[in-house]
Amino acid sequence: MEIGIDSFASAMVDNESGNTLSSVDAMSELLERIAFADASGLHVFGIGEHHKKQFLDSAPAIILAAAAAMTKKIKLTSAVTVLSAADPVRVFQEYATLDLISKGRAEMVVGRGSSVDAFPLFGFNLKDYDQLFVEKLHLLLNIRDNESVTWSGKFRPALNNQPIYPRPLQKQLPVWLGVGGTPESFIRAGSLGLPLMVAVIGGETHRFRPLVDLYREAGREAGFSPEQLQVGLHSFGYVADTTEQAIADYYPGHAEIITRLGRERGWQPVTRRSFDAQMSHYGAYVIGNPQEVADKIVRHSEALGGISRFTFQMDNAGLTQAQLLKTIKLIGEEVIPRVNTQILV
Repeated sequence: MEIGIDSFASAMVDNESGNTLSSVDAMSELLERIAFADASGLHVFGIGEHHKKQFLDSAPAIILAAAAAMTKKIKLTSAVTVLSAADPVRVFQEYATLDLISKGRAEMVVGRGSSVDAFPLFGFNLKDYDQLFVEKLHLLLNIRDNESVTWSGKFRPALNNQPIYPRPLQKQLPVWLGVGGTPESFIRAGSLGLPLMVAVIGGETHRFRPLVDLYREAGREAGFSPEQLQVGLHSFGYVADTTEQAIADYYPGHAEIITRLGRERGWQPVTRRSFDAQMSHYGAYVIGNPQEVADKIVRHSEALGGISRFTFQMDNAGLTQAQLLKTIKLIGEEVIPRVNTQILV
């Protein structure tokens, strides 16, 4: 199993000192974490996309390109690209360029986006939310698979035998479909044979199994092999030497930020009781000591019928750089070996 980290470039406050980091320092620390993740043996690092003051990830391909120059092995991906509000031609060019810079380590996870701030910014109408994504996804895949493209649609000017460059180093640039909880999204990914990245940031992970089964069934009916139908899982997570320390580090900043975001999205405020429920045997959060975290990743994999990738979302909790580097080290040295040993048994 590949194990890595997704970041929203939002670690703007040092909880230890209470000081707000400058954007320059926060970006520098993010790049340091990506380089350290590469050196620590993590498999993938993703950068999200937001267009709000508290995030620095409005141009993820640029951050990933800077990281590519500092790393050697780790895969570099978006997490996710808000394709509905983007131009698929430009998105492909950016990630093909990243693939050349990284010597074949670029990927992208595309989705409609759980945050809608990109739509008014780039002049799109939210009533076209799904139609925009479907049309642009098909165009992106057309560009990925063909050097010259003839295409027409509703939301973008037509292309008439238009060559699109540069081409990536990889024969086929990996495109994952990022999904939340709608059956249509799971079926769409399966029918297109795209690897699936499931974001489970609350509730109980095993409850997503029927949706993952829909994905696999749609993929089989479309003629894709089980090897092509990869499933990844993205959840809140953090690792420390002890579970008590992990909770003490993670909970305060997590509760503050998720409660604040919840006011925008209609979520209930985070309480210690609700947090503990997510820490339970079946809960979504993957937080604890290395053995407990490894056990829970394996348990989540079994609950979903097997996953090939797990990514932690951790740096939105206002953690210090030292804490984040420590957890990356624990993931690389202790969690990854334990997970893959258990999977092979």
